[in-house]
Amino acid sequence: MANIKSAKKRAKQTIVRTERNKTFRSKMRTFVKRAEQALLGTDAKAAQSALKEAESALMKSVSKGIIHKNTAARKTSRLSARLKAMAKA
Repeated sequence: MANIKSAKKRAKQTIVRTERNKTFRSKMRTFVKRAEQALLGTDAKAAQSALKEAESALMKSVSKGIIHKNTAARKTSRLSARLKAMAKA
């Protein structure tokens, strides 16, 4: 356990940040799952709007430092490719 005052403060801050990051990460994953479910369906408009929400959630996670920007770009790209393939079929 921390003995120095600044180390105790850092430990408290870590707990608070971890909880906050859990919340944002959970929201982001929920939006991505909704987009994936919409892409499995047949409604292209619903999939388009779900993808837009997922992309927004991913970019917010990047701005908050929860995930790396390349991770968000990769996930967005893969979802977009699936939407494009769905539109063709």
